[in-house]
Amino acid sequence: MRIAIIGSRGYPYVYSGYETFVKELSERLVKKGVRVSVYCHKGLFRTRPKTVNGIDLVYIPTIETKSLSQLIHSFLSMMHACLHKTDVILAVNAANGPWGLIARIAGKPTAINVDGIEWLRPKWKGLGAKYFHFSAWLATKLYDRVITDAEAMRQVYLAEFGKESTVIAYGANIRYSQNASLIDPFHLKPQEYYLVVGRLIPDNNADLLVNGFLKAGLSKKLVIVGDVPYQDAFAQSIKRKASSNIIFLGYITDQAVLAELYHHCFAYLHGHEFGGTNPTMLKAMAYGCAILALNTVFNREMLANGEFGLFFEKNSGSVATLMQTVEQQNDHLQHLRSNARNGLTVKYNWDDITDAYIALLNGLFRGK
Repeated sequence: MRIAIIGSRGYPYVYSGYETFVKELSERLVKKGVRVSVYCHKGLFRTRPKTVNGIDLVYIPTIETKSLSQLIHSFLSMMHACLHKTDVILAVNAANGPWGLIARIAGKPTAINVDGIEWLRPKWKGLGAKYFHFSAWLATKLYDRVITDAEAMRQVYLAEFGKESTVIAYGANIRYSQNASLIDPFHLKPQEYYLVVGRLIPDNNADLLVNGFLKAGLSKKLVIVGDVPYQDAFAQSIKRKASSNIIFLGYITDQAVLAELYHHCFAYLHGHEFGGTNPTMLKAMAYGCAILALNTVFNREMLANGEFGLFFEKNSGSVATLMQTVEQQNDHLQHLRSNARNGLTVKYNWDDITDAYIALLNGLFRGK
């Protein structure tokens, strides 16, 4: 079976959840005898080998614009995949909904991992939000199978579009601290800082977390990993609050360093609002963090309604109150740390996730 994966930036480029998903899935598919081609955003790769780790790589150019480059890249990738020997096409991102028509005309079986409810994200307003909603609707009409990564997201697609989907979650790899000294250059001490990981966009509510931390008046530090790769008023307004206790580290590309930041935080703060199974919170679970998360249906599903984390509401007062409370409950936070990895059931295991994708893709292949 020959699978083409389109819609990400490529492989082995690891930048966000989609690229991590492509890496973890593709490498496992190849080991199980599946022929995999990953379509790569040509401009992001200085060297362009044809094959890496048994994965065939196809480099497709695009028009470099902030909003349209990846969309155009996916369109051209879909055209290429349909004109070459491909048995099944797997797309990621609901924004690629319209391109399902190309595969349908070409007679190629397709599946799409739609991710989150992009049309509700604050960063997409007006025409952008309308496009994402229309594109998600098209995905339910033009692709043979729709994949959601959480039961709560399945319910969204049922209610919004009347479309059933297959739930296959995102995965994480359990890890333990290997070199605590990697956090020393940041002048941090274990258990003496809260950690936030994510892009500085309204969807992730970094402003809420910073304001809640300030309101709580704590002696510990707040460390924020992440940024945006462009000039942005929202991100700049948050970074202006930097101080000796509020530390912005920007992007951390060394995964070993990032892992140690997770391992040794007092608590991980999660403000992501609109996704399904969130990769950064899965890492926090896999790395043994005490988790304080925004109270959403998606976060409740991941944390088993409080078994693996605590929740705050979407206001800075609630964030501050919870932070003040956990400062007095170290035994409870230690229980959360020791229990966090138990939340990574079979549902979040990459090997089981790969088997689920093989079953789905094989079904499409046989149906063809």
